[in-house]
Amino acid sequence: MLQNLTGWHALIVLAIVLLIFGAAKLPALARSVGQSVRILKQESTDAASDDPVPPTTAVPVAPAVPVAPAVPVAPAVPVAASVPPTPSTP
Repeated sequence: MLQNLTGWHALIVLAIVLLIFGAAKLPALARSVGQSVRILKQESTDAASDDPVPPTTAVPVAPAVPVAPAVPVAPAVPVAASVPPTPSTP
């Protein structure tokens, strides 16, 4: 998108900025943009030169061992098996 911009485009943009901000505010605007760029460069070089924080040493954890339940659980019994058989009469 920005590959098609030429010197004429920059001149038109500069003229529009001059009309919007006025000639009195342009030096302050340029100064603040310059300071912002300077701070950005300084912060990016500081961030690149900082040593990365060493990772914390992790304590190895033993694998989880299955634990028996505190209350014994009765096995599920089908209802039909729990009913006593009825005596058959001949």
